[in-house]
Amino acid sequence: MILGIDISTAITAFTLLDDDGKIIICQALRLEKFKDIFSKADYIKKFVENLRKEYKNDINNVYIEEPLMAFQSGMSSAKTIGTLMRFNGIVSWICADILEITPQFISAATARKSYGVKPIKGIKTKELVFKAVLDREPDFKIEYTAHGNPIPGSMDRSDSFIIAKAGYSLWKSQKN
Repeated sequence: MILGIDISTAITAFTLLDDDGKIIICQALRLEKFKDIFSKADYIKKFVENLRKEYKNDINNVYIEEPLMAFQSGMSSAKTIGTLMRFNGIVSWICADILEITPQFISAATARKSYGVKPIKGIKTKELVFKAVLDREPDFKIEYTAHGNPIPGSMDRSDSFIIAKAGYSLWKSQKN
């Protein structure tokens, strides 16, 4: 099984794929209610421990979206990038420790390219990824708010899904 993770301090999403690349779990953990990264990490730790209990040693690979490494105009401050890098390291270590698997890191751009999502000027890439996953994956289910919007975490789930799919492609190519 392949585990793909999209890490953020607001919402961290996990996708577990079977050996045929089908979705077993695709879940977002909302972390906004926790006051600090250690409380958030503890919540994630409990989730990963439950994954291990339920799937024992069936998870053979963990792929994590590489954290943002540079400033993007109008996007993130140095403080935000520092916090995200710290949190990414904590969650990566939690996975390595509990699952006993060294995570591999995949850039968002590599994962999108692997899934065939190309940036379009004027459209947010996160929305392109979300739409592509909805269009191509019948097993990717989402819920909507009363106003018809995807519930929070839906786009994060699609991001974790394409990380898992990119990892699945790497795993298949290494296996052959």
